[in-house]
Amino acid sequence: MFTGLVEEVGTVTRLDRRGPAATITVACRLGEAEPLVLGESIAVAGACLTVTSMAQGSFTADVSAETLDKTTLGKLAIPAKVNLERASKLGARMGGHVVLGHVDGVGRVADVTPSGDARRVTFEAGRELARYLAPKGSVCIEGVSLTVNEVTDLAQAVQFTVMLVPHTLSATTLPSLTKGSWVNLEMDVLARYVERHLGLLAHGRGKEDDRDHSASDERLLETLRRAGYT
Repeated sequence: MFTGLVEEVGTVTRLDRRGPAATITVACRLGEAEPLVLGESIAVAGACLTVTSMAQGSFTADVSAETLDKTTLGKLAIPAKVNLERASKLGARMGGHVVLGHVDGVGRVADVTPSGDARRVTFEAGRELARYLAPKGSVCIEGVSLTVNEVTDLAQAVQFTVMLVPHTLSATTLPSLTKGSWVNLEMDVLARYVERHLGLLAHGRGKEDDRDHSASDERLLETLRRAGYT
């Protein structure tokens, strides 16, 4: 699990195709303060990858065919700058939002407008992602936790805007975004659970589940009463 707070901007130095999959090599300084561990997870441009080998100042990871198909990693022009974040530590501060590193799809920059020292960026994505976007909600773009400002539903797509503040512009790859740039998108996982719950309710399953949970809760309370706890 990640937070969407980028630790470093690294450089993809190699992307070696191996049939439908690939191996990626990333130059970085992530392991200087705390050595990288074989098998640990690192978010690379928002995609969770597993470290398969380490060298001085770099690491290598396998990239599955699914990841190449669903993200921008297979389309990088090598060398390429990428946002990096190591997996979160249990009990550490949660500065961004819950990010899994499971990219839902790619979006495209529709507009970039300066706003003082910040930038207002509008992205366009497939209509299937519209149900996960809401004003003031969270979205992960290229591994960066951002707040959605506005959402506009179109016939075949959805557009949403974010503000890139000076710190984000100085610490990530997002300053390089221009109209037409492709980005990895991960929707807020909480929105997915809400969708699942509402889907069950719509089909009558949620009400049955609620009744089952209510009966179970009541039995638990009665047991606690008999034991003198309530």
